[in-house]
Amino acid sequence: MPLRRLMQVITGAVAAVLVISGCSASGGAPPVVVGETKRGGSVTVAEVNAFTSFNPFSAAGNTDINTKIGQITHSGFYYVDNNEKVVRNEKFGRYEKVSDRPLKVKYTVNEGVKWSDGDPIDAGDLLLAWAADSGYFDDAKAGTGTTYFSAAADRTGLAGTAFPEIGSDGRSITLEYLSPYADWEVAFDVGLPAHVVAAKSGLNDEGDLIALLKDSPRGDTDRPAVNTRLKRVSDFWNTGFDTKALPPDPAMYLSSGPYIVRDMVPDTSVTLVRNKDYVWGAEPYLDEITVRFTGAAGAAAAALRAGQADIIAPQPSAGTEGLFDGLAAQGNTVERYNQSGYDHLDLKFSGPFAEKSVREAFLKTVPRQEIVKDVVGGPVDDAKPLDSHVFLPDHPKYADTVKNNGSADYAKVDIQGAAAQLRGAAPTIRILYNKDNPNRARAFALIRDSARAAGFTVEDAGLGSSDWVAALSKGAYDAAILGWIGPGVGVSRVPQIFKTGAGSNFTGFSDAEADKTMEELAATTDLAKQDELLANVDKRIWQNAYGLPLYQTTGMVAYSNRVTGIVPSSGPLGVWWNVWDWRLK
Repeated sequence: MPLRRLMQVITGAVAAVLVISGCSASGGAPPVVVGETKRGGSVTVAEVNAFTSFNPFSAAGNTDINTKIGQITHSGFYYVDNNEKVVRNEKFGRYEKVSDRPLKVKYTVNEGVKWSDGDPIDAGDLLLAWAADSGYFDDAKAGTGTTYFSAAADRTGLAGTAFPEIGSDGRSITLEYLSPYADWEVAFDVGLPAHVVAAKSGLNDEGDLIALLKDSPRGDTDRPAVNTRLKRVSDFWNTGFDTKALPPDPAMYLSSGPYIVRDMVPDTSVTLVRNKDYVWGAEPYLDEITVRFTGAAGAAAAALRAGQADIIAPQPSAGTEGLFDGLAAQGNTVERYNQSGYDHLDLKFSGPFAEKSVREAFLKTVPRQEIVKDVVGGPVDDAKPLDSHVFLPDHPKYADTVKNNGSADYAKVDIQGAAAQLRGAAPTIRILYNKDNPNRARAFALIRDSARAAGFTVEDAGLGSSDWVAALSKGAYDAAILGWIGPGVGVSRVPQIFKTGAGSNFTGFSDAEADKTMEELAATTDLAKQDELLANVDKRIWQNAYGLPLYQTTGMVAYSNRVTGIVPSSGPLGVWWNVWDWRLK
């Protein structure tokens, strides 16, 4: 899967392990199109979180593992490689800038490209992806109106497009932007099968869906009106593909990529087989890939040592470095690398944190240096807290930004200052996090114990690895410990999280000045100017006591000497970006 709309991906990484199970909870998979000719055998990968959705483009489904499974079951116009370069996939289709003033971009899917049920990928699929990511039909404002598609991606660019022009070939659409957009080249790609969404939401066929979208007016926040037929479509798009078990209807997990899901065991594993019809991209060698979830880093290492896993991708933490040194000594390949991601503590702008002074008081109690030491102090030399919400330490703008963004106010724990700001109050704070992740669990414990000294009562709202992400948008918590990981290209990752009403803005953060700066950012192609605008946004985030970045995350992959072609990427896909190159020696 190319990195659709360059979205940030939620990570709740738990050190992963092979979990052996004797049977499938699905009771036998329905038939799917599979590889007929043996090419390269099978491998088992021990991964991070449990799979929860066949829609990695929704706000709730936008997790690291859902995106990785999406990588090998979807194809599109481009992908991002391990050098953070955009690579166009012209076997799938092409996109071209038609004009600069106004900015017009035409997308055309090649003839013969199809879903695994044989239905062609066409203009209807493109139109649905645009509708979901653009917010074109939304009329929500100040608690009234409707937000239809709950997409994870930033809508700044596609929101400024007119209704697309559908090509006479039935396989193309042209987007016209109302204003310049810096990330136009990576702003759009194919998502879910329109013919399935149409059928499952009560329409006759894909043609009815196209007609519905054509006939529905652009949303008007001054005159909100619920479009009930469109809402049925968007409601299904939002949640209809969420599942932990293999759906009985194969239409619910169609593939347009090199692999197709064959079986699932809830919270345990997903098995995929090669799509023999896939020729519109790099063709894979392996016939089967089994992905297994959950467990501890030690068990993952043990599985690799025992030959029960070929590739493991655990989250390293302090105290586990010896495990991986031992794997390397036994002939396995072990690679550590900096991810383009970070762990952080976010506060909701409601409940006990509605008041800025309470947010400031809580943040003063967070022992970031102790968290860094306990969680990443072993694998990372001279590990330090992260002091920017928008830049990582290797960015040339990082050092200058942290001098002026206000992060120094939270460099050290200040229990007395926190208690003084509370003025005798004793707020109760519920913190959401992935309780199966030892790094997050340790961070929670340290935050809880420190905040207690200032008068806070901190409660554990932690959930398991397949449940906590869905809870992010439901609101039954006051703060969350989570991670973001994104590609190293484009700037839309920032408004995706911090812009008012954005799909991945789970905190309710809203700052008019920051919004204005992000609007300017979206239209700016000058890289130096982009960095200046990002620094301004960072400063506004700190001034609002939004939360605290904790540390840049470290990636790790270990694999046996029976496999080759494994090349890690710092982005959200990790080693999965080039799955077609994986093979047995």
